[in-house]
Amino acid sequence: MSEFNAGCRTCPRLASYLKQTKREQPTYHAAPVPSFGDANPKLLIVGLAPGLHGANKTGRPFTGDASGELLFQTLFDLGLASAPESKDADDGLQLFGVRITNAVKCLPPQNAPTTEEVKNCLPYLVDEIKNLPESCNLLALGKLAHDAVLRAYGLKLSALKFGHAANHTLPDGRWLIDSYHCSRYNTQTRRLTPEMFSDVLKQAIR
Repeated sequence: MSEFNAGCRTCPRLASYLKQTKREQPTYHAAPVPSFGDANPKLLIVGLAPGLHGANKTGRPFTGDASGELLFQTLFDLGLASAPESKDADDGLQLFGVRITNAVKCLPPQNAPTTEEVKNCLPYLVDEIKNLPESCNLLALGKLAHDAVLRAYGLKLSALKFGHAANHTLPDGRWLIDSYHCSRYNTQTRRLTPEMFSDVLKQAIR
């Protein structure tokens, strides 16, 4: 098992970047970010990595981040969150039947982890999936998260093709559902609309 390790410094580039960020922003979390949400979820949402002024600041996935605006609003609209926004890790937000994690637990420069960094973080995702209820599905936000899930299952990246709203059956019988990442870029360009994201979340939670 590879339980979450808040002191992990396996990736030199990421460790150095976190150290630099902590110097520049002493109040920031600037450390590996644990998953968050229901302990017995029906859905595990897999994101990319902490955002500089989001999870890297607050210590909770998508919290305080522009990407979290659409995510938490949609979860709230579907009755899966206690509030429509999340600005701080101490705001009392609760998730119902949903857990959120990231493929990479540490902030990467330019929000772009290397393949080696994704692989280094993989044991945490493998462990998290193994401890999910049997009926729990997975929702991948973006291709990097999709690929991380495939790696966690020991599948070739060519085995299941990423596509928004695509459904895949995983070796253990779970479903993997894909979505474009709810980043500000994708929402502002309308590549991902609130309606599209709501539909894919409904699909995943079923």
